[in-house]
Amino acid sequence: MITGILRTALPLFLSMVTGMLGTLVVTSVLGRHDTVTLAAFAVMTAVLNPASAAVVGAMRGLSPFVAPHRDDPAAALPVLRDARWLALLVGTAGALAMLAVPVLAGAAGVPGEVVAELGPLPYLLAVYLLVSASGGGATTVLVAFGHGRQVLWSSLAGTAVLAGCAVALVPPLGLAGAGVAWLLSAAASVTVANLALRRVLGVRVGQGRPRVAEIVRLGRVSLPLAATVLIKFGGLGVVTFAAGTTNTRDAAAHAVLGTLTGLILVASVSVAQAALPEVARAATPAGARRANGAAALLALAGTGVAALTLLLSGDAVPSLFTDDAGVRERVVALLPLMLLASAADGTQAVQGIGLTGLRRSATSLRYFAAGYGLLVLAAVPVAGTWGIAGLWTAVAVANACLVVLQSAGFHRHSARVGRAPVGA
Repeated sequence: MITGILRTALPLFLSMVTGMLGTLVVTSVLGRHDTVTLAAFAVMTAVLNPASAAVVGAMRGLSPFVAPHRDDPAAALPVLRDARWLALLVGTAGALAMLAVPVLAGAAGVPGEVVAELGPLPYLLAVYLLVSASGGGATTVLVAFGHGRQVLWSSLAGTAVLAGCAVALVPPLGLAGAGVAWLLSAAASVTVANLALRRVLGVRVGQGRPRVAEIVRLGRVSLPLAATVLIKFGGLGVVTFAAGTTNTRDAAAHAVLGTLTGLILVASVSVAQAALPEVARAATPAGARRANGAAALLALAGTGVAALTLLLSGDAVPSLFTDDAGVRERVVALLPLMLLASAADGTQAVQGIGLTGLRRSATSLRYFAAGYGLLVLAAVPVAGTWGIAGLWTAVAVANACLVVLQSAGFHRHSARVGRAPVGA
């Protein structure tokens, strides 16, 4: 079980890392182009990141519906066609959020020159989200059918186009060039993923007539998963704001720690995604728990390797992010606390995605709303009293509470596997 999950998780991990590298290239090129351009891009990504993550999260909810058809992929065609309608709805919501960025930025007090710098970027990224959604969750379906390696090729194609177009188009076009790069990247990634899916299915998915009842059934699993992503982004945004109320050095240290946390979490999320189809295909409670337990062990092992590497490296890794010795010192001092929070975050992510495999993402959403709701309420007072050390303690406590809640929820709902329809 562990070997199978690890074999699927590895290409997913590499595809996520590849995507991060593409984003870093865009950021680097924009930073060298102009400071105002980079500031405008930061404003845009504040909305783009949660919007695109919500689209991906919603499509991830398809896995428990298609994984049972792994031995007969063509039987999943009706579900895939329903999924394309759901993807269109979610992508449209994300696109509208992109179009609203200039108005929201102006209302939030962002300087006029930064808002003006956005230019056509909101329109380009709105189309980018629609193109991404048009894939109908093809990468999720490939993972569910056991073809995770094809997801890596899709990611590599998208990243190559993104990086190449950013280098070529940003110098003459600025942010508009970055927008075109993102759009062409999505088109390349979706094309490769859909071609791979067509080979697996033997036929085109096509676009059937909307079956409202079935689309709603998919949405009951997919939309709570997307909402969970938004809650997490929102909660961490408040934590980042609270860190900014301390002092400049601590705020910078928090930014570095947050980046490292994101890198560590990639391993846990890839493992959880690889295990999700196994949970969905399980015929007994023991089978579902065995798949989930194997994923949890792999996630903890990945966190352990990352923790050991960071702790033994001293300030070598923080030096990649800042030249300020004071900031590096704060990062090194807070590493153990950050790693504790990351280990808990990775474990709860496995349990939460496992609940999605049981088609109980709404249960995970309620747990997340409770845990991160309390974190949001506590963030600013904690930062004012105990600084970023207190903030990271609060994050660790919130994640630990989620581990308990998500694990208990998974244990309770997995008991119904094989005895009653899990989605009932």
